[in-house]
Amino acid sequence: MEITTIIDILGTVSFAISGALTAMRKKLDVFGILIIALVTSVGGGTLRDILIGKTPVSWMLNMTFVYVIFGATLVAIIFRSYLKYVRRSLFLFDTIGIALYTIAGVQIATAAGLHPVVCVVLGTISACFGGVLRDILCNEIPIIFHKEIYATVCILGGSVYLASSTAGLPQSIAMLVAGCIIIIVRTLAVVKEWSLPSVYKKDYSK
Repeated sequence: MEITTIIDILGTVSFAISGALTAMRKKLDVFGILIIALVTSVGGGTLRDILIGKTPVSWMLNMTFVYVIFGATLVAIIFRSYLKYVRRSLFLFDTIGIALYTIAGVQIATAAGLHPVVCVVLGTISACFGGVLRDILCNEIPIIFHKEIYATVCILGGSVYLASSTAGLPQSIAMLVAGCIIIIVRTLAVVKEWSLPSVYKKDYSK
């Protein structure tokens, strides 16, 4: 099994659990939980594959992804009572997911011979778009649009991975460094409440 596929599967597991936790927090039924888990898992990768003209998209050609999503969703449902801190669990799996999907997206775009900037963009889309669909379907404003340094860390991590690989760093080391940067920076951003500058003036009348 190729390393890109392994990373894609690990990212799928993380996003499936993230989507399932969000759906359960919204009190959706079993079908709703499965749909949200599916959309969160394959949304970004589907858009990535469509943009580079790779059809049918990856998860349609490899049933492993479907089985993984079903399995991860089932695990999330069964062990939901042990996830006492759902918000923390959601954050953890979501952060791991964006790290893995960013790297996988950059790898796939690089293999397609695309410009480095486009590779980073596709890596970011792979990581973020599933979460956007998850939040929209759960009637929330996607966090990528209004708070947290979310897409920014994907751009940073994707750029680091691409630069490290180009510089001749072993692929495994480049992936580890880029993944750790995404996870650490996003965690710090949430803890320290970092955010991008706002274009809106504060309303002091309230």
